[in-house]
Amino acid sequence: MDRLLHEWQAAGKHFVHQGRSVFYRDEGSGPVLLCVHGYPTASWDWHRLWPLLVDRYRLIAPDMLGFGLSDKPRDHEYSIAGQATLHEDLLESLGVGEVHVLAHDYGDTVAQELIARQQQRLASAEPGLRLGTVCLLNGGLFPEAHRARPIQKLLRSPLAPLLLRLFNPRAFGRSFSAIFGAGSQPDAAELARFWSLIELNGGRALMGRLLHYMGERKRHRARWVDALVRAPMPLRLVVGLDDPVSGAHMARRYRELVPDADVVELPGIGHYPQWEAAERVAEAVLAFSR
Repeated sequence: MDRLLHEWQAAGKHFVHQGRSVFYRDEGSGPVLLCVHGYPTASWDWHRLWPLLVDRYRLIAPDMLGFGLSDKPRDHEYSIAGQATLHEDLLESLGVGEVHVLAHDYGDTVAQELIARQQQRLASAEPGLRLGTVCLLNGGLFPEAHRARPIQKLLRSPLAPLLLRLFNPRAFGRSFSAIFGAGSQPDAAELARFWSLIELNGGRALMGRLLHYMGERKRHRARWVDALVRAPMPLRLVVGLDDPVSGAHMARRYRELVPDADVVELPGIGHYPQWEAAERVAEAVLAFSR
């Protein structure tokens, strides 16, 4: 890891979840904004957004199990429900009962599960975590509109072990850069940071297993789409339109299914708007999550 990643790590803390170490950042004061990262990256995804929001919110951003600076056990059953529980347990340990949510990619699905749990609690008058608002960035909200990359399909195939042995920083850089906007590409240093967080603690070997969430999205579509259609809190989608995975086509599907859809479109931006267009994303969050 380079100096910037070491500084990010040094500013963080660790939480023990089910016997595993979970890295998280917790900084600022004011309303809590829970930042839920995507696949295959980590809380570092938020580093450009961090200084733009930390004066207005208490920002809490964990690396989920299997990602970034957190433990990456090979014997763990990775699931969206498990990652949602990780966030709930972290917040409970910090004495936080109400949050706004900012989620991206894989994190969107975790957020959908958290919304579904709040729906259940409200129906049965049970206490628990309360989500004030949920702001979603590019992600596979509806499996029928999600366009998986070729590398993701291969990593879910029997060829995955061979592919992972051959997967190196150069191959990662080509594949990863393809989902960014043409005018907002990560440079070599930033690609190296993303890659180092993936590879840390044997994470490369988990890349295929972590993709099980794509199947979960199909199996639990009714629950997670209903979470958006009947959400008991305000929702906003901030979408980089040039994302080949979940860009303009996902925004169209969102408008078709979500009543009174609140969508902020970012032309020319790809799959990582929080990195590619941090100021515009910050404006959208600040105007919404109050």
